[in-house]
Amino acid sequence: MDSGRASHVEGRGLSRRHFISGTGSILGAATLGAFDLPPAAAAPREAVIEPGAQVTALVIGSGYGGSVTALRLAQAGVDVHMVEMGMAWDTPGTDGKIFANTTSPDYRSFWLRTRTKQPLSNFLGFPLDRDVPRYTGILDAEEMGGIVVYQGRGVGGGSLVNGGMAVTPERSRFPAVLPSVDADEMYDVYYPRANSTLGVRTIDPAWFDTTEAYTYARVGRKHAQRSGFRFVFVPNVYDWDYMKREAGGSVPRSALAGEILYGNNHGKKSLPKTYLAQARATGRVTISPLHRVTSVTPATGGYSVTVEQLDTTGTVTATKTVTARRVFFAAGSVGTSKLLVRLKGTGALPALSHEVGNGWGENGNVMCGRANHLWDPTGALQSSIPTAGIDNWATGGAFAEVAPLPTGIETWASFYLSITNNPHRARFTWNAAAGKVELDWQTAWKQPSITMAKTIFDKINAKEGTIYRSDLFGVHKIWGDHLTYHPLGGAVLDKATDNYGRLRGHSGLYVMDGALIPGNVSVNPFVTITALAERNIERIIADDF
Repeated sequence: MDSGRASHVEGRGLSRRHFISGTGSILGAATLGAFDLPPAAAAPREAVIEPGAQVTALVIGSGYGGSVTALRLAQAGVDVHMVEMGMAWDTPGTDGKIFANTTSPDYRSFWLRTRTKQPLSNFLGFPLDRDVPRYTGILDAEEMGGIVVYQGRGVGGGSLVNGGMAVTPERSRFPAVLPSVDADEMYDVYYPRANSTLGVRTIDPAWFDTTEAYTYARVGRKHAQRSGFRFVFVPNVYDWDYMKREAGGSVPRSALAGEILYGNNHGKKSLPKTYLAQARATGRVTISPLHRVTSVTPATGGYSVTVEQLDTTGTVTATKTVTARRVFFAAGSVGTSKLLVRLKGTGALPALSHEVGNGWGENGNVMCGRANHLWDPTGALQSSIPTAGIDNWATGGAFAEVAPLPTGIETWASFYLSITNNPHRARFTWNAAAGKVELDWQTAWKQPSITMAKTIFDKINAKEGTIYRSDLFGVHKIWGDHLTYHPLGGAVLDKATDNYGRLRGHSGLYVMDGALIPGNVSVNPFVTITALAERNIERIIADDF
């Protein structure tokens, strides 16, 4: 916000001093040393995997691909064990809630960090990050190759921390996303199956038009349409009936309390409420939280798998070896890719394809904010669940989610997460000398995303006489070009695997997650990840079991 616009804000009775004193939890500037300490780790509710266990199907990860895999295998009569690096997130914290609020990050918020690394690092010139205890929190801000990759950690994976925007890409775009996949099957069978099981619904347009909680999105719609852009409602997995009750005051607030980045306590239908709930109901699926797979090697009867058990400080408390007849890699694009590249590079799985590690992208993610005029307030109450976007993909290569800024105060700001047609792809490689996997992404590769996003926001700013915010991502920095919420690729379908996710070179190994998708979906990706997993596991069950 420039000084002139800041003076307008102060003229409405909100000085910078009043802001910082009244919303210290938002900025992380108050009580920096007085955070609540995590409780002692309780015994997990799941039956954790035992050393020497014999497993028919081992699923590494419990996000979208892993949850689909576990459910469908179990329904086919196969016993499944899931290994999840994060926590179960089934026990309330010190405040009586399972998840921390977005405006008050605490020990539950970040994965094994001692200081938060929030996507918005600044607000009105003040830094937002704060010190927190090291803990196996829900959001991983993994820094690699010039980019920060935000990933969910816990049973349910990314479904725990995303905004729930359940977007099926337009059919005309699909051949560019997954050229080896039959689009008719996907749109006639697997996308409908995924949307149904995920509980996807679209907001009631009449309620959208009247509720205080989406004032910010209606401002986004007005500005988009005035500049000639297509404004679209986007389906979501949030329970819209619950949100209406939130607004009416009859249930605890969740989306209307700003809960999103570090989990949602009530209304969002994350995987533990959908696919994983159905999987558990079969009686054939067990899950080991706080367990991390470090090695997979061929063995008699399948594969020998080394698993580390963690405590809530990230300390390894036990190392176990189990045998799995078949192993399904579903640790997310980054987790699956890093593990496979390590296994190939160290010789544990030497016959893996040389394509393993290739084709990684960040779905063209870039963020920005706009400072609106005083006659366009965006609302002090903002639902944390986004439900609309601006589509300029055909002309400018960008789709922009109209995102919330749930600070609890009026900001006169519009905020956006753009998905762009960024052509750059990176590669994971094994650095033997350093003993780690590296990513060759370059920060400069975000420039095409910025250029594409500007095809929307330059035009809106010119039409409305508004400016970009420059106080959200650092000092005088307009674009959030340092991050991604949507990592994709690294074990691309029909290259590193066959056309159904079977890893080339080692029978009985499969990839089932976003690592299969080469870098870009054109929209939020989790519905496509889910539908692709539905397609692949159906064929795998038919042919391999």
